[in-house]
Amino acid sequence: MMGLLSILRKLKSAPNQEVRILLLGLDNAGKTTLLKQLASEDVSHITPTQIYVIDSADRKRFEETGQEMAELLEEEKLAGVPLLIFANKQDLLTAAPASEITEGLNLHIIRDRAWQIQACSAVTGEGVQDGMTWACRNITTRKK
Repeated sequence: MMGLLSILRKLKSAPNQEVRILLLGLDNAGKTTLLKQLASEDVSHITPTQIYVIDSADRKRFEETGQEMAELLEEEKLAGVPLLIFANKQDLLTAAPASEITEGLNLHIIRDRAWQIQACSAVTGEGVQDGMTWACRNITTRKK
């Protein structure tokens, strides 16, 4: 698997361009595990922390997640920025499929930006590379 540094080097083709990736999600969604997986670090011991990550097995929080995400998408600095949603914890039997999460978050109403929902497991790494590949194709670089 390609680490995050390799992906960022690939994105940063010119020295005068800036690339920013914002990784957000509710608590316990798997953000730190995802970052460690991308950085090719050990994911067996994760301490909770305070690109949006969703706990696919926590259906009770889909509405809360959708509201938080909608508020973020209204931020002026994020206008038109491509949105990658990692539907994490797909390795759990109770995980909702990406299609159910798409409905639960009302992603189909997003018309002002490119978006993708990517089923993944930050623990096993499955789907993480596919999501980052999509991000690499859709990220816009800005002049510094």
